[in-house]
Amino acid sequence: MTVLETVLGLYNYWIVILLMMAGFYTVIARGNLAKKIIGLNIFQTSVFLLYISMGYVEGGTAPIVDPDGADLYTNPLPSVLILTAIVVGVATTALGLALVVRIRESYGTLEEDEILEIEDRRDGEA
Repeated sequence: MTVLETVLGLYNYWIVILLMMAGFYTVIARGNLAKKIIGLNIFQTSVFLLYISMGYVEGGTAPIVDPDGADLYTNPLPSVLILTAIVVGVATTALGLALVVRIRESYGTLEEDEILEIEDRRDGEA
């Protein structure tokens, strides 16, 4: 097996790295709060894919008692953890979007620097 085949054979990990960096860049580079939440979701998706990729066993079967007797089983724990993480991710995204809506109602903008500018003016008046 050549180095190129090895690198291309791990394509799912390259996708994880690409998604992780895209999500991280979106969180850092954007000032819009809604875009930051989208970036966090992209980052979170990359972590899900990483765990799913690590939990996969080629040729493995579900760990269920089989009369034929399988030799290789996959560990169900990563899948269970990912299901739990998806539920928690949806809940935190909903909470984050609700907060973004309230911030938009209070400040009239979703841009982080404009919100900080408004807060600085309010602190200067007090």
